[in-house]
Amino acid sequence: MAQPPRHGGIAAGTIYNEASRQLVLSFKHGGRIAMAPMLARLIAGKLHYADESWTLVPVPLHRWRLWGRGYNQAALLATELAKVTGARLEVQGLRRDKKTPPLAGLGRNARARALAGAISVSPQMAPRIAGKKIILVDDVLTSGATSDSCVRALQAAGASEVNIACFARVLDDVRVAEEFPNWRLENETPET
Repeated sequence: MAQPPRHGGIAAGTIYNEASRQLVLSFKHGGRIAMAPMLARLIAGKLHYADESWTLVPVPLHRWRLWGRGYNQAALLATELAKVTGARLEVQGLRRDKKTPPLAGLGRNARARALAGAISVSPQMAPRIAGKKIILVDDVLTSGATSDSCVRALQAAGASEVNIACFARVLDDVRVAEEFPNWRLENETPET
């Protein structure tokens, strides 16, 4: 509550656990880009409001990472989401202006420092973002540092609303439950 999110909400296809982790690693680092339609359909199931009045914008990769990997997994997801939802697609809506270190293993503050000034909307794209309702697309939402940097850039360019869509979302309660199997969520029912 002390630091409310800048975005309007998060739609995640699933939580980040061992099963979703394996899917993400195969998709993101294993070159299994044919998984994009399936992963996008899982996200789309949580985007009941998405239609032609929304614009999909993927989280950008720096050009060196894009060249090394060969594809932007968020752009692949956004492309498939556009097919399923009818939302507009702006693959170049955001750009990563500076190379950032891999964020895996970094805490929230270290991620935020690494991303400071790294993401922006180019002057050519600003008119295509201004006044639009945006759905920011990524594969995994971890600490929120990357999405927060993207949301800031989109809002600075005049986006009227920004929501986040991802395949998997890391939740602190889930991590605690996995590390301490006898711990139970307060709203957990015996059937689950």
